[in-house]
Amino acid sequence: MNGLAPLLQIDGHMARITLRRPRLANRLEIEDLRTLRAQVDQVNHLSAVRVLVLSGEGRYFCSGFNIAAVPGVNAGALFEALADDWEAARPITVARIQGGLYGGATDLALACDFRLGVAACEMFVPAARLGLHFYQGGLQRYVSRLGLQWAKRVLLAGATLDAKQMLSCGFLDQLLAGGTELDVATEALVADLLAMAPLALLGMKKHLNAIARGALDATTLQADIAHVNLSLDLAEGVSAWQEKRVPHFIGG
Repeated sequence: MNGLAPLLQIDGHMARITLRRPRLANRLEIEDLRTLRAQVDQVNHLSAVRVLVLSGEGRYFCSGFNIAAVPGVNAGALFEALADDWEAARPITVARIQGGLYGGATDLALACDFRLGVAACEMFVPAARLGLHFYQGGLQRYVSRLGLQWAKRVLLAGATLDAKQMLSCGFLDQLLAGGTELDVATEALVADLLAMAPLALLGMKKHLNAIARGALDATTLQADIAHVNLSLDLAEGVSAWQEKRVPHFIGG
């Protein structure tokens, strides 16, 4: 099999998972789906990690699931579980998209909190052409993040979106000129996120995603707000604001 399994790297408060099958456009095999889920679970248990970046080697970001493995395999269920794990990941997630992404990989990127791309990006989902019915979680993410009409263009009409269209519809948060600019923008976004107060940052991520799913737990939200209101980080943030200095947050 060409390429290697996804690689997880930890660097202080940041983690990075890299897809490493560039000769196959970073196609995901069944074992890769399992590996990625295990890696997200590992990161979730590392309380120091606050940002998780997903990237791919080579020309393409990811070509989705190995179509040859689809017969007899519930690819939708496997991908749905993976994308749901990414959406529910405790850290803030950033997709660094340096090229094309296709099929379920588009939903994996949609499950991330931020998506940065370059002019070489494009996306399409061939599900209807293959006779595959996209799974519930993916349909919900498409509609909640891009809107119904864009979801229909991609999933029903099988439209290929170029980078400018991906930015226009909200799939991309930033569109950069090339790889160097993409790296600089990714590093800048990560730095901005790591400068935020962890309790407020990660708590709001959790509840924003719940609102998007129509599954907000108001009691849990109020409990998290009360916890943050009593935190040392809030006191530090207010003091730093008044003293016109950079705050030093400890996550408590």
